Amino acid sequence: MRTVTYGGAVSLDGFLAGVDGAIDWLHFSKDVQDVMTKFWRDVDTILMGRKTYDFAVSSGREASTGKKWGKDKPRNESALRTYVFSRTLQSIDEPGVELVKADAVEFVQGLKRRPGKGICLMCGGELAQSLLAAGLVDRIGLNIHPILLGSGIPTFRDPGHRVKLMMEECRPLEGGCVLVNYAVVHAEESHSG
Repeated sequence: MRTVTYGGAVSLDGFLAGVDGAIDWLHFSKDVQDVMTKFWRDVDTILMGRKTYDFAVSSGREASTGKKWGKDKPRNESALRTYVFSRTLQSIDEPGVELVKADAVEFVQGLKRRPGKGICLMCGGELAQSLLAAGLVDRIGLNIHPILLGSGIPTFRDPGHRVKLMMEECRPLEGGCVLVNYAVVHAEESHSG
């Protein structure tokens, strides 16, 4: 079964972005570039909520790649498929991006059973909340930045139950950041071990 990974760059106090989506606090480095290059090699699907999609479009990025709009897209990025979950959008006219109005939990359950590579959950906390609650997130990866934003878009919202994690990696990155990767211990796994 395919793996769903959620996470991204976060402030020490747990925000994905500041108020109004501000990301001027993000620190990019060669370390981060290396981590992202390795991660994207094993991913062929992106899941986004409407707000994340709107942010990507408004900042001039392609939803299917996260890269700036342009013709110089590397070949392997054309294989990425993006699903945007929204009840309010009527249509999306971008190659490689599909609007999903169906129930996110049912859709992702089916997606995980299909053949393919890893699935990246790239969103604010709302879509992640429903997928964590349903036990569909398998990994959580965070690049924790040395800043306290005080408010903004939270990384996690209450999934309605505890989510047990097992650390797989923890190491410092340039700029005072810390990379942490966790495997989600699903209920059936914790009872069998």
